[in-house]
Amino acid sequence: MSGSCTVRTCWMRLPSFRAVGDILKDRFDGASRVLVNNAGRLPGKSKKRFLSQLKPLNPDHKPPSRKDLVYYENSPNFCEKNLKFGIPGTQGRVCNESSIGM
Repeated sequence: MSGSCTVRTCWMRLPSFRAVGDILKDRFDGASRVLVNNAGRLPGKSKKRFLSQLKPLNPDHKPPSRKDLVYYENSPNFCEKNLKFGIPGTQGRVCNESSIGM
């Protein structure tokens, strides 16, 4: 055999950690609370059918898409001590419950 062979290698590259974090933070900030149908996901049903069972709690919100973040319970109150969840509370410190930050 004669001649030359050219090998082309393609590498898949992940976005930077900061870019992934920014995307997740945007989705977290836009997450909406949903009501879940008790039927759940039935075998053989498509993902589209499953998503249609997630209804926004607030009727003004759009139904979630495959990329949206949703939640079905509110977070516990981290200001108050809750031993069940291992939350020490903010005893001895001021707690700002209305803050949107950490």
